[in-house]
Formats: sequence, C-alpha cells, structure tokens
Amino acid sequence: MYTDLWNHALALYARPGVETACLELQAMGGDVCLLLCATWLQARAVAFSDARAQALRAVAGPWQHEVVAPLRSLRQQWRTPAQHDPHLAVLREQVKGLELQAEKQLLQRLETCAQQWPTGSHEPTDDWLDGLAPDQARGHDALVDLRVAAAGLQEAEDGV
Repeated sequence: MYTDLWNHALALYARPGVETACLELQAMGGDVCLLLCATWLQARAVAFSDARAQALRAVAGPWQHEVVAPLRSLRQQWRTPAQHDPHLAVLREQVKGLELQAEKQLLQRLETCAQQWPTGSHEPTDDWLDGLAPDQARGHDALVDLRVAAAGLQEAEDGV
C-alpha cells in the first residue's frame, strides 16, 4: 500500500478508466483531489466521520477556489487559441504544470490533515467516496468506476 497520498493518487490515476471517471466527477462538481484522498483513506481503513469529511473539505475548498480553479480556467481558456499560437501553447503547458503542482500541494495538505487519524479500523470504511462526492455523483457510473479501480489497485498492492 502506498503510504503517501501523492503516490497513491498517481498509481490510481494511471489505472484504466480513472482519468475519464475523475473528469466526469469533476464536471459534476466533484473535487478530484478529495475523491482521490477518499480512496486513499479507504485503502488505509480510516473510519469515516462527518467531522473528518468536513475537515478535509475545509482544507480543499479554499485551495481549489483560490489556486487550482483559476489555473484550470486559464488553461482551458487557452486551449483553442494555443492550437494556432505556438508561443501561447508553451505558456499553456506551463500553466498546466502549475495546475498539477497546485493539485500535488493540495494532496499534501489533505494528507497532513488526515495523518493523525488511526488506520486499520474494523468499522466500515467504504463511506469515504460517498461522503466526499457531490450529491449528484452518488450512484453515478463514474463514481462506481473510481471505486472499482481503487479496489483493483488495493488488490494489486496486496498481491491478491
């Protein structure tokens, strides 16, 4: 099992179908970093609680709003113009890199928030994705796909 959230997120995101599922969940208002954190907490068997979910949201919300979203918006605005302007294309790639760094920083902040929570709980831990997904994503195929991919990653790591 990956002990840090960043490497867990990278491994999960590389699995088939995860990128598409995450983009669909993001389009529904989901915070992909929170959802990746949810799968990490679930894999570590951290017991879910509303207070813990709120603590994670309090970390993620401002950073997403003030840092990640503006970078993403700028990158998306430049998609079409950058196809016709090689200098803008270079700048767009730099903005994309900054967006990724901002997401990595957010994952590190989420990990710091959660690192004191006990692992290996015998309580149900599969509520993390439902607890951190937007209401409209609950039961959606993209959330199911993310859950299945996370379980597959866990099985691969455990050698099952």
